[in-house]
This record gives sequence, structure tokens and C-alpha cells, in this order.
Amino acid sequence: MTRLRTRIVDLIEALGPLPVNEYMALCLFDPADGYYTTREPFGAAGDFITAPEISQMFGELVAVWLYEAWAAIGRPMPVTIAEIGPGRGTLMKDMLRTLSRLDPALANGAAYALIETSPRLTEIQKQTLGATPLAIGWHETIETLPHQPLLIVGNELFDAVPIRQYVRADAGWRERMVGLDDQDALCFFAGAGSVDPTLLPVGAAEAPQGAIVEVAPARAALMAAIAERIVRNSGAGLFLDYGYLQPGVGDTLQALRRHNHEDVLANPGEADLTSHVDFAALAAIVRAQGLDAHLSTQGNFLLGMGILERAGRLGADAGQAARDTIADAVERLAAPQAMGELFKVLAAVPRGVTIRPFATAD
Repeated sequence: MTRLRTRIVDLIEALGPLPVNEYMALCLFDPADGYYTTREPFGAAGDFITAPEISQMFGELVAVWLYEAWAAIGRPMPVTIAEIGPGRGTLMKDMLRTLSRLDPALANGAAYALIETSPRLTEIQKQTLGATPLAIGWHETIETLPHQPLLIVGNELFDAVPIRQYVRADAGWRERMVGLDDQDALCFFAGAGSVDPTLLPVGAAEAPQGAIVEVAPARAALMAAIAERIVRNSGAGLFLDYGYLQPGVGDTLQALRRHNHEDVLANPGEADLTSHVDFAALAAIVRAQGLDAHLSTQGNFLLGMGILERAGRLGADAGQAARDTIADAVERLAAPQAMGELFKVLAAVPRGVTIRPFATAD
């Protein structure tokens, strides 16, 4: 039994069941025992591997997109280049190297920001980026970023933002809660209060008994804040995550530990809790703020940005083993059966601005 599980049980006994979003927030971000505040989850020795850890090509192509976005909005200076939810700092490290090669004047003149809430991960990021000569600032929220044009990227950010779940019961939709069974084990059950059906995704009305839908107000608020900042100061944003392009019905809440899935309630604070991202909902928020939103799969995005050409250049003077590693990375990042279809991409740009590989009609 984890220390956090003991505290959650005590909390439920004292105050009653917890909604799923509150349970997620405790598991992930509790200051003393939360997953992201107590460990380094990334890489082969952790619980999962993100795209920047698979290959430098990912960060390089994201940097190329940010550079082309900067050019498309008129090459403003000063400009802030930011990453929100930066993990170990690997993506930013690859982006800084690439931007320095693409345009030294931009690289040296831009302000760089990492938006991170975990003190532990902040220290790891500082170690990763310690060799760079460029000045980098750390922020806990986007609110403290400089008020100037903003180019921002978030990779696997929104999947870890807590969600609410609703379950269809006999009497209608009820919020899904975490409570205790007769043996004081954590369990899911339907709460007592009814739910306004207008808050639920399209298709919920036809869902069968026991069906689960997910709503993410915290994700919506974060996306709205980012989009509002871009509208106010100009800029562009790029967000990559696993999820779906059309809203639907289903339970996507999952726990990942040591590269394997496990019961969401089994080890609070010791497993990563995530759910699939509703990209259609995020795109709608971006458009409501006055920006254009473009959607793609990660595979199509990387192919459109030139991952095959970049892989060819990297492998041109390499040995066979290195070429095999590069080919494997391309497969993992872009192939439909790997991350290429499961992961989606959302670009938020000023209206009428076109940046490859997105067409104006996206």
C-alpha cells in the first residue's frame, strides 16, 4: 500500500468519495507523494518513453515548424520560444540546437521559457540544458511569460491534465467517483448527483447503460489561456499527444508503470495516469478564441515536415547499425501501427496564416 493510497483512503473516509479529476490530481501532482513530484518517469529506466527520447529528429522537425511559424507571422523580435510540460528537457535541447543552425540571429535574440510545475523535473531540465549558452527561464504558468509574441509547443501535455468521467446509470448520467468497497479497497462507482446532459459529448444520448464519457474542463481552460495569449501578443502553438480527432463515448483513463498498463486504482502516486485527448474539443476552443486550428496525425505531420529526408541525411555517413536505429525511430514515430496514427497534432495559428504541412482548409 502506497503512502498516498493511505492518505486517499483517509480522505474518502472523512469527506466522502472523490471525483475522478480530484483522484487524478492527487495521484499526479500531490506535493509530497504525487507521481510527477517524486520521480523521473521518462526513458527506458522509467515508465514510458516520449517522442523526443526516441530520436533527435522529432525535436529538430518541431523546431523547423516553429521557425517557419515565426517567419509566417512576420519574424517578430523580441519573441518567446516556450515549451509547456517539458519532461527532461530533451525536446528543448534539440530545438535549441536546430534553431541555432537555422537562424543564429533568431536563436540568440529570442527569449526561452520552460513551463514546469514540478521542482524535481525543473532540476532535471536544468541539468539537460546546462551546456547551452542561451538564457532560459522557468515558469510555473504561462501567466508569467513576457508579454511579447509567443511560439509554444506542448508534447504529451494534455493527456496528464485531469479529466471528469460520467457513467450512464438507470436514472441518467452520474459523475464517476472513487470510493471504498466493503473491504476498504478503492473502487469506482456512480455518484448521487445528476449531470446536465448538455455538458456531455455528442453521442452520449444514445449510449447504453454503464457507458462512460469523459469531459476535460481543466484542459479546456489551459488551451483557452494559451490561445488567448497568442491572440493578444501574436505567435503560434503546436501540441502533440495521443487522442482522437472526433469526440466519442468510452473510458480511456489508464495507468502506466514500468512500460506496462496496470489498474488505475492499484498504486496511487506510483503510476502515470493519463487519458486520451479530445482534439476536436481543443480545436474548437482555439477557434473560439479567434485563431485557426489545424489537425493532423503525428505520422502525417512528421512526413510532411521531412522526417524521411532528415533520416536519410543522418544515415548517409553512418554505419549499418546506426542506419537501422534511425529507421527504427522513423517507424516508431511516424508509422500508422506505432505512434503515427495514435498521436495527433494541433496547430494554433493566427487566422489566414499557412504553415506547412497544414493546408488552409484543415
